[in-house]
Amino acid sequence: MAKFGEGDKRWIVEERVDGTNVHNWHWAERNCIEWSRSFLSSLLSDLTILDGEGGLAIRTKALDKLEGEAYVNIRKGKVIPGYELSLSLSWEGEARDSTAGGDPLVNVSGSVEVPYLADENAGEDPEVRITIRDDDGPVGRRIKDAFIAKGKPVVLEKLRAYVQAMAKGGPAMDELETKKPPSVVGKNQSAASPAAGGKTAPTASVAGNAAVATKEKKKTKEGFKNISLTEKFYCRARDIYEILMDENRWKGFTQSNSRISKEVGGQFSLFDGSITGVNEELQEAKLIVQKWRFGSWPEGVHSTVRLTFDEPEQGVTIVKLTQTNVPEEDKYGNATVVENTERGWRDLIFHKIRAVFGFGM
Repeated sequence: MAKFGEGDKRWIVEERVDGTNVHNWHWAERNCIEWSRSFLSSLLSDLTILDGEGGLAIRTKALDKLEGEAYVNIRKGKVIPGYELSLSLSWEGEARDSTAGGDPLVNVSGSVEVPYLADENAGEDPEVRITIRDDDGPVGRRIKDAFIAKGKPVVLEKLRAYVQAMAKGGPAMDELETKKPPSVVGKNQSAASPAAGGKTAPTASVAGNAAVATKEKKKTKEGFKNISLTEKFYCRARDIYEILMDENRWKGFTQSNSRISKEVGGQFSLFDGSITGVNEELQEAKLIVQKWRFGSWPEGVHSTVRLTFDEPEQGVTIVKLTQTNVPEEDKYGNATVVENTERGWRDLIFHKIRAVFGFGM
């Protein structure tokens, strides 16, 4: 992922004093790292995890560290967030002796580490590591276990709130709301207002138009898109076909667990189960057709992946990919599904195959 500010200037519309949208690309890029620091701090600091239950009191203290990058790209009103962050949060806990008038028995402190929070995993909960600094005895371990049981779900909930906020534009959310065009309902209401000496349009018509506007908005939100890619490999067609249908080679170039059936109707699981599907049609060295879905997609939604292999000359293979019915949003409301899926094919599959198996860049 390119760092903020390192994008190709030809594709980014810079902010201008006169507000002109250069070349009419409607593209803006916003650095969100400081906003992310403030927002995550407000979400995670001073949270009460336990307040006397079982003789324990636990609360978070402050966001001690936030490293990485965060930005949002906005084009024609569509938000494309990008972030790769690691963060550290401090916490403190106390055990009280209920038989001694509530006097403190043990005071401990610790940290919560989130080593990788990224847009590419927006549909999955990140890893959360909880450590204790002061006491590794039985009482200290009980406090730590209580934080894991009660505090970890709270931390994950707050991180999901950040992910959802970034999907809506981060610090640009308010600007996006104010720049939305007037709704169809508003236009109809204006048209229905009586002109000088004119008549008022029937309210039933306005209500009907409002219903149509709502229906259209819902349809757009739940839309689908297609992906098309063409890639060249310096190998035989059967070589690239066998790699894509061999679970051990998948494990090798993705460094993740994979299970792949080589039979029509057989199932497969890729990237540690993040992607699952079924083989629909297989022609050795010529064609792969599969049903694909990501675990973060809405329930029941599947796309169709079609890979064709053409060998125009010996040692050169052209792979054409089409993936149809890719949802524009995942079940968490993130609108980066299409971009992340296409980037995954290019960077995590095709480019990795070239690099690992020496099929040329």
